[in-house]
Amino acid sequence: MIKKAPLGRFLSGNPYPNGLTDGLFYREKMRAIHRVAPSETGGFGRVLEIGGGRSGLASILYPEAEIVTLDIDPELGEHQPSWARSTFICGNACSLPFADDSFDIVTLFDVLEHIEDDRRAAQEALRVVRPGGYVLISTPEAKWHYPYFRVMKRHCPHESELMREWGHVRRGYKDPELAALFDRPPERRATFINPATAFFHDVSFSRLGRRRRKVLYALAAPLTVVGYLMHRPSTRGTETAFAWRK
Repeated sequence: MIKKAPLGRFLSGNPYPNGLTDGLFYREKMRAIHRVAPSETGGFGRVLEIGGGRSGLASILYPEAEIVTLDIDPELGEHQPSWARSTFICGNACSLPFADDSFDIVTLFDVLEHIEDDRRAAQEALRVVRPGGYVLISTPEAKWHYPYFRVMKRHCPHESELMREWGHVRRGYKDPELAALFDRPPERRATFINPATAFFHDVSFSRLGRRRRKVLYALAAPLTVVGYLMHRPSTRGTETAFAWRK
């Protein structure tokens, strides 16, 4: 049985070099994931991270677990974090190369919105997680948009440009749509990025230079800090983390 890392240790693994400014949105995502993730893996401590990319989040969340990272891009196998203790497998989330009930936890962090057959991917994740195990996901809300785009549009790429760059095939999800994919409501949910913290998100994705970003971050910092500290799992947010128990 493998325990979840303490919140502070987990957040210290934020891969963004400026984790309290450019990477604040990622810190918020990590906190939401930590809020929904079970405190222990149960079983033998096997975790499958689907679409892990370069982040290695599962390795930070359960540092003593046996991690398998699966991604459809074979090149990412050469770009795993040096500290990540994971086995990389190139594969398709819609046809997982694992037996039923093989893992204690399966993660899909920012993955489902990239997959055409998201129902198949959700069912595959449920298939390979053991009874009593968990499927953890994070994804944008269906009505996600730049809260301050009217003000920032001279300096920010349009969201359609971002979605093409990120490879989204859909904007995001409403809760009932996700419940339908997994045939049941989630056991836990926690939102992230609220109206008070979203400005940092917009600045981080802007084309502004570093000096102008620092000025904007400094001006918005008091409100952003309050927004971050006051954010609860049920606070309205533009993105959400969920946990399903099999």
